[in-house]
Amino acid sequence: MLDSALSVFKMGRNLARLMEGLGVTLEISCLAVALSIVLGIPIGLLMAGQRPIVKRILRLYLEFIRVMPILVLLFLFYYSLSKIWNINLSAMAVSILVFTLWGAAEMGDLVRAAVTSLPRHQWDSGRALGLTETQVSFYVIIPQAVRRLLPGVINLATRMIKTTPFVFFINLPDLVKVGQQIVEVAGFRNPLASVWVYGFIFIIYFAICYPISLLSRYLERRWPS
Repeated sequence: MLDSALSVFKMGRNLARLMEGLGVTLEISCLAVALSIVLGIPIGLLMAGQRPIVKRILRLYLEFIRVMPILVLLFLFYYSLSKIWNINLSAMAVSILVFTLWGAAEMGDLVRAAVTSLPRHQWDSGRALGLTETQVSFYVIIPQAVRRLLPGVINLATRMIKTTPFVFFINLPDLVKVGQQIVEVAGFRNPLASVWVYGFIFIIYFAICYPISLLSRYLERRWPS
């Protein structure tokens, strides 16, 4: 059986292609998570603010993203909106855009929950010192909210990594897409090709996501809210 497995990964550049697919998966995930954090923090602060109209608009955005499946958003941007707007968006650009839209909404809600869980007198104390709303947010509220926020951010990153295989459907050569291509070719010679390839993909995802999940649990125990 070992020879059977080795024959699949030795064939052509199969192992190298899988690593390239992993690189695509990690690139999408890392960029989307980073952009989600950058955009999600101001979104969360606005959702926790005192402007009803802004809060309603952002709540509508959050609910839309939560209701709409990621796969539908990928199809919408890749096959429909890009043609309507006459913009040639690559599969990679669409993937990063859609995952960022999703991640920013979820990140914003995490920030909102972390900020609103803090005692109201923290805001009042900052204002009493002569700080503006922005200064109170960044110098008083956010540093205290980070501990409550970090486990949720790590969980969001894990969810994003596990959801990236949806880019398979817009023909982006991520880890799963490359694995499927290898199985289609190698399956003619090796009936167990799918077992070895998808088993290898499972191990890779487990090796990435499980330690992140453990870190999130550790932080939740160490930094209780």
